[in-house]
Amino acid sequence: MSALTPEADPLAHPELEQIDLPDVLHALSDPVRLSIVAALASGEERTCKSFDLPVTKSTCTHHFRVLREAGVIRQRLEGTTRLNSLRRAELDGRYPGLLDAVLGAAGS
Repeated sequence: MSALTPEADPLAHPELEQIDLPDVLHALSDPVRLSIVAALASGEERTCKSFDLPVTKSTCTHHFRVLREAGVIRQRLEGTTRLNSLRRAELDGRYPGLLDAVLGAAGS
């Protein structure tokens, strides 16, 4: 995984050049994380609580962390709420067609 310093910034995100394909593919390989990405593909920013996921809160937190650290999603704090968005433009620029291919295959 990309080297981040969570002590300095609990919502650290990798810069575009730090986003590695193996990390992205690993993040997208889990069905729960893939469902999160599919939901965010609409372009709408969503809170963690707005997802109806079949996992515990701590597991949900883990899945969002994996996606953030891989560079797939961006999280920002608004008060005590974490808002999530897909880093589609950045990922499409770095790995053209990857998200469309993965989401298309997951939907079929």
